[in-house]
Amino acid sequence: MNKRSFPKRQNLQRGSKGLIIVGSQNPVKLSCTQSAFREVFEEEYAISGIHVASEVSDQPIGHDETLQGAKNRAKNARISFPEADFWVGIEGGVARDSSGMYAFAYVYIEDKKGNSSQAQTATFYLPKAVSDLVDKGMELGHADDKVFSEENSKQKGGSVGLLTKQKITRAEYYTPAIILALIPFMNKELYFGS
Repeated sequence: MNKRSFPKRQNLQRGSKGLIIVGSQNPVKLSCTQSAFREVFEEEYAISGIHVASEVSDQPIGHDETLQGAKNRAKNARISFPEADFWVGIEGGVARDSSGMYAFAYVYIEDKKGNSSQAQTATFYLPKAVSDLVDKGMELGHADDKVFSEENSKQKGGSVGLLTKQKITRAEYYTPAIILALIPFMNKELYFGS
C-alpha cells in the first residue's frame, strides 16, 4: 500500500482557462488530460502532474480498489494544490471474470466547487503470460515489460498499445474516459443544479 505523501510546493502558472492538477507525473496521463480538456472546453488550461499517493496497492485488483485509487489521487492532488480549478486522478486496475484477467482504468475529476465525476475506460483481456505474472504480485506495467521485452512501457503505449500494436495508444485509451468524466461539468445544470 502506498503511504500518503505530498510533494513540495511548486510555482504553477494558470492557463487562459485555469489550472488542472493531475495526481501523477506520468507523461501519458498528463497529455491525455490536456487533450480531453482542450477538446471539451476549447480553451487552454495549464496542466501539471504531481506525485501523490494512491493509497491502494501498486497494482489495484478489482473495480472498487481501482476507483478508490483514482479518487485518492485527485483528493491528494487537491490537498497539495488547493488553488487549482480541477484535480484529476487516473488509476489502472485489473479484474477477473470467467474469460480471464482484464485491464481497465478509472478517471475521477473534482472541481473547485466540490463537484465530482468519474468514468471508466473500456476493458480488454490480458494474455495468460501477463496475467500469470500479475497473479504472482507483479504490477501490470512490469509484467508487460517482461513479456514484451520493453522498458517502462506504462509511460508509453501501455498494455493496450502493446497488445493492439499501437493501433490504440494508452493516451488514446484514456482520453475518451476523461471526456466522459467531464460530461457533468459540460452540463452543470443537469448534474449539479447550477
